[in-house]
Amino acid sequence: AEMSQGHISVVLLGATGDLAKKYLWQGLFQLYMDQVSSGHSFTFHGAALTALEPGQKMMFDVLKKLACPPDEAPDRCAVLKDQFLKLSQYHQLKTAENYTVLNREIEVLLRQEGLKEAGRIFYFSVPPFAYTEIARHINSSCRPPPGAWLRVVLEKPFGHDLESAQQLAAELTSFFREEEMYRVDHYLGKQAVAHILPFRDQNQEFLDPIWNRHHVERVEIVLKEVVDAKGRTSFYEQYGVIRDVLQNHLTEALMFLTMELPGNLSRTEEVLQCKLQALRSLRGLEKHSAVLGQYQAYASHVQEELKKGQDYVSTTPTFAGVLVQSDSLRWEGVPFLLTSGKALDERVGYVRVLFKNRAYCTQSETLRDAGHSQCKAKQIIFYIGHGALNTPAVLVSRNLFRPVMPKSSWREVVGQPELHVFGQPLSDYYVYSPVKERDAYSVLISNIYHGRKDFFITTENLLASWAFWTPLLNSISRQPPRLYPGGVENQNLLDFEMVSGELAFTAAEPVELLHPDRSMPSDFKTIQSKFRQSPLVSMWSEDLISQLASDVEKAANRAVAGSGQFHLALSGGSSPVALFQRLARHHYAFPWRHTHIWLVDERCVPLTDPESNFFSLHSHLLQSIRVPYFNVHPMPVHLNQRLCVEEDGGTELYAKEIAALVANSSFDLVLLGLGTDGHTASLFPDSENGLEGTRAVVLTESPIKPHQRMSFSLSLINKARQVFVLVVGKGKHDITTQISRVGRQPRKWPISGVSPSSGQLVWYVDYEALLG
Repeated sequence: AEMSQGHISVVLLGATGDLAKKYLWQGLFQLYMDQVSSGHSFTFHGAALTALEPGQKMMFDVLKKLACPPDEAPDRCAVLKDQFLKLSQYHQLKTAENYTVLNREIEVLLRQEGLKEAGRIFYFSVPPFAYTEIARHINSSCRPPPGAWLRVVLEKPFGHDLESAQQLAAELTSFFREEEMYRVDHYLGKQAVAHILPFRDQNQEFLDPIWNRHHVERVEIVLKEVVDAKGRTSFYEQYGVIRDVLQNHLTEALMFLTMELPGNLSRTEEVLQCKLQALRSLRGLEKHSAVLGQYQAYASHVQEELKKGQDYVSTTPTFAGVLVQSDSLRWEGVPFLLTSGKALDERVGYVRVLFKNRAYCTQSETLRDAGHSQCKAKQIIFYIGHGALNTPAVLVSRNLFRPVMPKSSWREVVGQPELHVFGQPLSDYYVYSPVKERDAYSVLISNIYHGRKDFFITTENLLASWAFWTPLLNSISRQPPRLYPGGVENQNLLDFEMVSGELAFTAAEPVELLHPDRSMPSDFKTIQSKFRQSPLVSMWSEDLISQLASDVEKAANRAVAGSGQFHLALSGGSSPVALFQRLARHHYAFPWRHTHIWLVDERCVPLTDPESNFFSLHSHLLQSIRVPYFNVHPMPVHLNQRLCVEEDGGTELYAKEIAALVANSSFDLVLLGLGTDGHTASLFPDSENGLEGTRAVVLTESPIKPHQRMSFSLSLINKARQVFVLVVGKGKHDITTQISRVGRQPRKWPISGVSPSSGQLVWYVDYEALLG
C-alpha cells in the first residue's frame, strides 16, 4: 500500500454496533491521521442494516466524539477531524442491490475526482452467521477493479469447534482468496504481546542459552477480569471462557513464546510457518488438563437474560486454568499455564516466563546487592495491561540481563519503588513501557493497511488451533464447573496445582457454595443400558476410566466395611494402564491398607521384564500407592530358575494361596479385558486349559509372543462377586459388535464364558469400541 499511490475505500460493516463505537471508528481515524500524508486518498463508508436516516444519525454521533492522541496539536486535530467527517458517509447494506449501488457510488466518486483505486478494505464487525451472505454480495458486485487489492477483515468467533470452523472457512474460501482475508485477534495488537517476537529476536544473544526446558521452570499466560458475563450470557452460554479467550488470545501469545524464531521476522510467510509448527507440536489436551469454574451469580444471570426456568442448569465455565505442554525438543516438560476468568479479584493480563533458580545464597539478603542477587526470582514478564502497573510493559529481572529495547518505541521506566510485581519491588527489574501507548485496534488497522498478515490468523493456523482445543472442549462439555462467589471473596478457591501432568484445585469446594437442590449433570454423556444381558456403562474413554476407578473404589469400601478386606484381581495388557494411573493419582482415600492385589493372568517372563503384567502393574500403580507388600500376590511364573514349567507346580501354588486367603476363592472384584480375537485373561480360543473344568489356575498358550501364559480359569473368574470387563479403543469395535451377537460359546469366544454364578458382571465399553 505504501508503494502504490491511489484511493482506498474503507467499508465498515456493523458501523453502528458496540465494537465500532468503542474501537473501530477511533482506529480508522488514527489510520487517517497517520496516513493522510502518505499520498493515498481515503473515503470511509459506514454500513449497517439500519435505514439511512436513523443509521446516519447514530454513526455521526459516534464520529463527533472521536479524539486525537494527547501529543497531537489541537489545530491540526480539529482540521483532520473535520476532513475525516467529510470523507465519511453512511449506507444501508441489506440486499444485493444495496451492494451494487455502493460499488457504483465508489466508481462515480473516483471518476469525478480523477482518482485510481488502490484497494478496498471491508471490515466485518457483524456476527459470524452473516459472513457468508455478505461475502457473496461483495464477491459478486462490490470487488475493486483489476489491479486494486481487496482486504476483508473478520472478527472472532471463527467457529465454535473444529467442524464449524472448517465449514465457515470453506464458505469464505469460495468467495475470497487466502491473501485477501484478515482474521482479527485484537490481542495481537496489544503492544506487549506484539513485542514478544521482536524482543526474542533483538535479545537472542542472552536468550539463546536459556530459552528452553533446561532453564525455564514454567510459563504463565493470564487474563483476569473483574467484570462478570451479565449482558453477554447469550454469547457466553454458546462459547464459554475457553472459546472466548484461551483458544484465541492466549494461544496466540503462547505461539509467540514457543515458536522457533524465523530467519527473518519481516518475512510474513516464515513467521506464519513457524507459528504453525509450534501449534502442531503441542501435546493433546485431556479432560484433566483443565480446571473449570463458574461464578455463583452466573446461573441467575442466565435465567434472567435467556428466560430460563429455575431448574435450568448451566455447565458453562466462566473460569478456566489449562495446562499445555509441548513435545518440541526445546520445550518438552515445561508447563505452560493458560488462565482466564470473569468475576476475579483484579483486571490484569500478562505473560510470565519464570526461570529455574539453582543458586543458594549463604549471606543474608541485607548484606547482598538485592538488585542483582542470584537468589531472587528470575523472570521475564510481558505485561499486557491494567493491574498494578496499569500500562503495557516489558520487565526483565536484573539478575538475568539488561535487555536490548528499541529506543524509538520503548523507554526505560525508573522510580515507583512502592510498586511490587510478583512479590518483588519494581527496582528488581529493568522496566520498559511504550513511548506512545496505542490501542490494539489502531495497531491492527494500521497492519491491515500495510498488508502485514503475520499479525492475523490464517485459515491453516485457525484450523490447527481448533484441532488442538476441540478434544478438550468435547471432554468437558458436561463437566460441572466449581462454583465461586466472585471478586476478592474467591480467596484460594480457584488456586490449582499440577499433579503428574494433570491439573487439580488445591482446596476442596466449600459445601455452602453448592445448591443441594441443584442437580449437576456430571453423567449426561453416559449410556446406561445392557450388553449381553448385563449392565453396560459407556462414555468417552477418559470419562469411562474415571467412572470405572470410582466404581472400583466403591466396591473396595463395601468389601472392607463387610469383611475387613478387599480382594482385587487385575488383568494385564494395555487397557487397564489408564485405570492404574487414575487410581494412583486421584484416589487417595482408597483403602489400600486393606486391599489384596492379585493377577488374573501373567506372561511367562521374569517379573522384572517389561513384558510382565506385574512389571506394568508395579510401574503404573504399586510404586505410587501405600499397599502392604505382603498384600501383593504376583503369579509364581518363575520357580526354580525356570519359567512356567508344569512340574514346578506354579498353578497349584497360586490356587492354594487363593484358597487360603480368599473366602470360597470368591474374589470381591475381577477386572478383565477383551482381545480382538475374543480372548480374556490369558484364555484364548480353543485353549486346552481353563475354558472347562474346575481347575482354578492354569497354564495356557498365546498365539502371540510371549506364548506361554498363566491364567485364572473361567471356573475361578465365575466365582467372583463382581466382574468388570473394560473395552476401549476403535480397534475393539469389530470384536465388540461380534460378541454382542453370540451366545455362550467359550471355546470359540472365551469372553462369552464369563458369567458369574452368584455375582454381577458389568461391561465398561468406551464410545469408540461400542460405536466405531
